Amino acid sequence: MFLKVQLNWNVVIPAENLDIKGLMLQKAILVRLLDDFSAKKATKDLGYLLAVTTLDKIGEGKVREHSGDVLFPLSFTCLSFKIFRGEVVEGIVHKILKHGVFMRCGPIENLYLSNQKMSDYQYQIADNPCFLNIKTGSRIEKDMTLRCIVIGVKYMEAQKEFQAVVGLEGDYLGPV
Repeated sequence: MFLKVQLNWNVVIPAENLDIKGLMLQKAILVRLLDDFSAKKATKDLGYLLAVTTLDKIGEGKVREHSGDVLFPLSFTCLSFKIFRGEVVEGIVHKILKHGVFMRCGPIENLYLSNQKMSDYQYQIADNPCFLNIKTGSRIEKDMTLRCIVIGVKYMEAQKEFQAVVGLEGDYLGPV
């Protein structure tokens, strides 16, 4: 679920941000890294990029000929979030439809639980639609936490986000 990742990245500092004092340069590099990092969102291999934890190395800057900007190679460690097939996750229900339930888990907005993957539950039409387990009386309602197993994961390149299909078939899975 959470991964600690070592990354190499290039940061370009505009010429007007360069200063003789080393600390100001280091601050400009760090601010630019954090700006670029926050715009990245997610990658297929690493998942959602959450936070830079350490800045390990700032390489020697190289001046770009036409602009005068300076390119600095960086090495840093970051924290990322990615789900895998077979993993047990907890999600919060945000939408209930007749054919299934949509949940959120961390930065992932679209975990889908089909009514076919929760065989003991039946859709109930009421003021607040829900899925009801007639044997146990447990309910799946909006804003409820569900523990489920990941069946499949798909990365959507255009949106830079993940979608997953989950199920309730297994021990200790269901409403928390």
